[in-house]
Parts: sequence; C-alpha cells; structure tokens
Amino acid sequence: MTIEDFIGSNAVALAVAILVIVCLFLGVRVVPQSEKFVVERFGRLRAVLGPGLNFIVPFLDRVAHRISILERQLPTAKQDAITSDNVLVQVETSVFYRIIEPEKTVYRIRDVDGAIATTVAGIVRAEIGQMELDQVQSNRSALITQIRESLANMVDDWGIEVTRVELLDVNLDAATRAAMLQQLNAERARRAQVTEAEGRKRAVELAADADLYAAEQSAKARRITADAEAYATGVIAQAITANGLEAAQFQVALKQVEALEEIGKGAGGRVVLLPADAVDAFRDAFSMLKGGR
Repeated sequence: MTIEDFIGSNAVALAVAILVIVCLFLGVRVVPQSEKFVVERFGRLRAVLGPGLNFIVPFLDRVAHRISILERQLPTAKQDAITSDNVLVQVETSVFYRIIEPEKTVYRIRDVDGAIATTVAGIVRAEIGQMELDQVQSNRSALITQIRESLANMVDDWGIEVTRVELLDVNLDAATRAAMLQQLNAERARRAQVTEAEGRKRAVELAADADLYAAEQSAKARRITADAEAYATGVIAQAITANGLEAAQFQVALKQVEALEEIGKGAGGRVVLLPADAVDAFRDAFSMLKGGR
C-alpha cells in the first residue's frame, strides 16, 4: 500500500468519523426543564420536545422555536371603563400566564403579550359595564374571578394557561371622588344624628321605666300595709265574735293604757292635765286590764 492509498483511506475514515460526530451533534437535543422545543421538518411541524434527552433526524429536522414554559407576568396595564351608573373609572390589572402548548402559540399568535393585554382590556370594560360603582368596589374578588374565566376561555386556542389575574386598583376622576367624599360625610352626619336620637330615646325609656318601677313599689307597699291592717281588723273581729263585747272593751282599755304610758315617758317637770272623764276612762281601763289578767 502506498502512502497515497494510506492517506486516502485515513481521510475517508476521518471524514466518516466527522460525519458521525456531526450527526450525533445535530441529532441529539437536551431540553432544559423550563423549556420546550418545537421541531420542524421542511418548514412543517414535526414534534414538540419536552425536557430531557431527545433525538431528531439530522439535516432533516431542526429546532425552529425554543419556548419557555415558565410563568410570565404582563406589565401592569391601565384601561378606562364606564360602569352601568355612568361613572368613569380607570382600572389597573396584572395578568400571569404560562405557555403549555407551544405548537399552538407559535403558529397561531405572533405577539402573545400584546394579544393578552388587548383581550384583558376588552373583558374588563365589558364586565365593569354591567356593574355599578359600588359593586365594582365591594365585589373585587367576584370581578377578578369573572375576568380570569373569560380570559381563559379566549386564550385557550393559543395554548396558554392563565394562572392569575390581579385587579390592582380602581381609580376615579376628581369630580366623582369629591362627590363620593361629600356623600360619605353626609352619611356619617346622618348616622351621628340617628345615634344621638336613639340615645335620647333610650334615656326617656329608662326614666319612664324607673318611674314605673317606683310607682309599682309604692303600690306594693300600700297594698302590704292595707293587707296588714285588714288582717288586724279581721283578728279583732274574730275576737269580738268569739268573746263578745268584753274583748272589744279589753282592746280599748289596752290602747288607753298604752297611751298613758307614752304620756308618762315625757321629760320630768312636764305637767299633764287630763279631764275628769279621761281619768275615769283610764281607771276603767286599769280595772279591765286587771280583770282580764
């Protein structure tokens, strides 16, 4: 074998080795975890390569698009909307999404972010247009849910998943804000007046309850006194019925003696003049007391 033949055979082997290396280099694709590769063959979709080690046909297939499947956030967008009660509001929104089907995204939409932002603006105007201002401010969670569901239905054909929608702020024009502030102050004043009136009403009710309670207690006291007097009268009546006139005379004599004792309790040096018939009455009382005892 001549040197030329040896060199020629080695050159062929070297060329084959280089070709094999190139084919391996072109045919093996390692896809990162956060990406997907869209492979085309002669300009047409061939396959979508997921994360890991993948093989393609060298010189026939090529990776046309490398799509990140990480979650993305659109820049904060502001759009004007008019509520059903004709109030102009400016709404700030932010949308989070990720691409889950790259073969749809790369062949059906060119500017993904711009398309989503335009879609969100239309949905926000449509939803707010069906609500009053108070509902927009008080039902933000329901509004966010409705926007997200509507947006998800519209971008499904683009291979996109809407993960979150945030309604950051609802701004009003200066005139509407001043009117709302005036209305809020008027409502606060009305509540203060109502509270004061309820306080006065409660004070009157408590005073009336106190007077009623005092009257009831006084009536109870009078009733107890009357019952006691009636009981005493009944006892006397029963005694008279049982013992006749002597029992009555005994009671009268007892009262006279008690009166005499009260007179005797006076300070020394006091002179008490009694009529003769009174002295006779006391004498009779003492005699009856002695007879009764």
